[in-house]
Amino acid sequence: MEDKSCPFKIILGSSSIARRKILAEMGYEFTLMSADIDEKDIRKENPEDLVMALAEAKADSILSKLQTIDNQEKDEIPTILIAADTVVIYEGVVREKPANEKEAREFIQGYSGGHAATVGSVLVTNLKTGFRKGAWDRVEIYFHEIPDEIIEKLIEEGTVLHVAGGLIIEHPLIKPYVKQVVSLIISVNHMVGTTDSVMGLPKALTQKLIKEAL
Repeated sequence: MEDKSCPFKIILGSSSIARRKILAEMGYEFTLMSADIDEKDIRKENPEDLVMALAEAKADSILSKLQTIDNQEKDEIPTILIAADTVVIYEGVVREKPANEKEAREFIQGYSGGHAATVGSVLVTNLKTGFRKGAWDRVEIYFHEIPDEIIEKLIEEGTVLHVAGGLIIEHPLIKPYVKQVVSLIISVNHMVGTTDSVMGLPKALTQKLIKEAL
């Protein structure tokens, strides 16, 4: 499904529906591949290092799959592999996907009337040149009080069980209770986070890295 008018191909190394939607909104056509890794085997002291390490592990897993295809040298145009990862930070603790409904409920109850943060990474690899670069951003999310019945509907619907921290600010049930999304500039080397960062793929950062990789 590559766009023939585009001077490069894109592989999105993710099974995330939100990431697919965001990349499509950016105007790109792409193919999909998923990584075979156990994310819980990768541990780092701070969330920024963790999301970068996870994105690198995903990219390496997909690259190992692509080596068996071994068709990159035959392509005249480059292929860009995009890998990404996101974690939620609550009271200084990293939250990944909830283990069960009970944990998801506890996560969301904690956000009610409070706040959480997301740290997300993007890693791009040019398969033709070997160039690889990644970066991360951070976003703070503040919430109104979330009614118990809304939390129960979210748990019953089930999507929150499959995302970092059980946090989906774009979900129709939770969106009315999002008070504020605050983007933070961490340093000159890292981008300003946005709502799409929380969803799993920051558009500005992804665009910047794609351009640098070409």
